[in-house]
Amino acid sequence: MTPAASPLTGAQYEIAAGGYLAVVTELGAGLRELRHRDRPLITAYQADELPPAGAGQLLLPWPNRIDGGRYRMAGADYQLDLSEPTAGNAIHGLTRWSAWELGRHDADAVVLRLALLGRTGYPFCLDLEVAYQLGGEAGLTVSVTARNTGTRPAPYGTGSHPYLTAGAPAVDGCELTLPVSRWLPADQRGIPNGPLSDVTGTQRDFRAARPVGTVTLDDAFTGLERDEAGLAWARLTSNGAGAALWAGPGYQWLQVFTGDTLGQAQRRRAVAIEPMTCPPNAFVTGTDLITLEPGDTVTHRWGIQAAGAAS
Repeated sequence: MTPAASPLTGAQYEIAAGGYLAVVTELGAGLRELRHRDRPLITAYQADELPPAGAGQLLLPWPNRIDGGRYRMAGADYQLDLSEPTAGNAIHGLTRWSAWELGRHDADAVVLRLALLGRTGYPFCLDLEVAYQLGGEAGLTVSVTARNTGTRPAPYGTGSHPYLTAGAPAVDGCELTLPVSRWLPADQRGIPNGPLSDVTGTQRDFRAARPVGTVTLDDAFTGLERDEAGLAWARLTSNGAGAALWAGPGYQWLQVFTGDTLGQAQRRRAVAIEPMTCPPNAFVTGTDLITLEPGDTVTHRWGIQAAGAAS
């Protein structure tokens, strides 16, 4: 199967099954499109366009931000490039602008791999693999695997950046459900600046589905409620239909962003619900940070499926 290619995002790997269609890009192993019965479940973008505001990107070996790009590991200090220069942060890892190698491409699944070799600020070596699988009513399952192929322990976290859409022109009238009990205050640079707070009685409490309204969100949430299978479910719906995202074990956090700071074309058109294994600045604080010993392998899974009347 020979995929189409784009000058900007590389090969385009289309997969389909059970009424679902997804497109994954060579650039960053990102999720460019996901539809169910021709209804979009995430904000899509064109093959010859860079992912707007991180849409669909895979975040490795850390999600979110590192304050000043500086952290300490095993008694050594490291300085990462400031990939968010306006705020002075290192953001969203090291792999989202890399060309990932194809491992396998079937009608309903695609596997991409990347050898993340050592570099200034991150002198560790990881073999990375992501598998996108479509299957009937289950929709899309994303499996992210990292193996430490180096000689020293490596700090590690992962996240993903889909913008869920319910097909409405704005999110204000959409109903949002978030399975979370606590949120992490942050400063204007997105760096945590206070203790965890209870969502009860605040505008951030979406444990029961309710309209987004005028609420502005760009927050990291934890205290995830899970079902019998260990999955935490978030939903965005309009007129009873929309998208549901699940986060499997190991994803302890959801970053939720209503897009208020984006340009007019994207502002409040969708809600980013980002499963993360650790919160912002985890390389500094150590909160829920994974340390991969040489030879260790870890896999995390999340997914999206259609929700409501049109599912």
